Amino acid sequence: MLTVLDDYPIHQTPEPLAHVSTSDHNFYDRYWYNAHDRGGLFYFGVGACRYANLGIFDCSLSIAIDGEQHAFHGSRRAPKEAGDLSCGPFRIDILEPMGRHRVTLQENETGISCDLTFTPTTVCVEEGRQTLRNERHVVMDATRLDQFGKWQGWIRFNGRELLVESESTFGLKDRSWGVRPVGNRFLGGAPLSDFQAIHFNWLPIHWENRCSLAGWFEDDQGNQWHTDQAFLPKHDDPKDASRASDPDLRMLSGSVDHELTMIAGTRRASSGVVTMNDASGESLTIHVKPVLVHRMKGLGYQHPEWGHGRWQGELKIEGESWREADLDPLALENLHVQQIVVATSGDEIGHGVLEQLHIGPSSSYGFSDWFDGAS
Repeated sequence: MLTVLDDYPIHQTPEPLAHVSTSDHNFYDRYWYNAHDRGGLFYFGVGACRYANLGIFDCSLSIAIDGEQHAFHGSRRAPKEAGDLSCGPFRIDILEPMGRHRVTLQENETGISCDLTFTPTTVCVEEGRQTLRNERHVVMDATRLDQFGKWQGWIRFNGRELLVESESTFGLKDRSWGVRPVGNRFLGGAPLSDFQAIHFNWLPIHWENRCSLAGWFEDDQGNQWHTDQAFLPKHDDPKDASRASDPDLRMLSGSVDHELTMIAGTRRASSGVVTMNDASGESLTIHVKPVLVHRMKGLGYQHPEWGHGRWQGELKIEGESWREADLDPLALENLHVQQIVVATSGDEIGHGVLEQLHIGPSSSYGFSDWFDGAS
């Protein structure tokens, strides 16, 4: 099946672009964004994804503010044109490749709407390919790029309007694609002998003149099977941030040292010390203090109904809200979080997020079972 993208010289296989290179139903191609206020007053996230082999496109917008979280969810049959990033009232426009993106959500029955523009302040950085297998098949095999920036616009929710100012609202664009578990779980074949624990942390920080990125995956024994570390210079001119590369971007090749203090009865940090290490011996120690939590289920992650890649019908939208104080922090759907953090390193002060997903036992974090909380 041909699409308009086939008229561009961008093919990677002999197939038309409507057909991806694998028949794995877990193939995905995702847009993801976050934003946070300098003072920690609010956080919002946006997600949109096309699942080529499932024929589904879904999206979400979620905002955490004043101890509450409000979320918009949408899903549709995937359009034939992969460049169509719309779902009912929701739409993403790529104003410039690797540059400005615009997210709009027209007035709709959920009461949640927005008009938001992301403007980059760094170039994109490519994380290392993330590959994980179980005893039988590939669980995850993905490429990801990250780009730091700022946001301008507004969000309406719950009868309120929030103005988003670029001088005080930092954020990140995250594009990833490849294979990871999506849609309804495959239950065929012989049962697997064991499940794999997963412990994921991700720490992007906006400093005064640069940005830093540290991310790591660990198993139940604390072995880091994947890490990403980078320093990126900031640019005042969006054109300089929209280039394909930056000679001053620095990738680090060492492990990440961490000491996270968990809130009792949860799997969420109350503070932490993270040290980025390079094989050269250079290191940077960052102290982080969370000030606001956002549950990633607002963007579909581990959501019992709006999980990624689930068939909801030809077109469906829905809104939901909850109070943070009313949630069970150890329920599977509530484990995955991003927290706004204030970061310090020597005299430097930065602002960013600490993302955490901890499922299963861990010698590093002191968890003995699959869903127990910190003591």
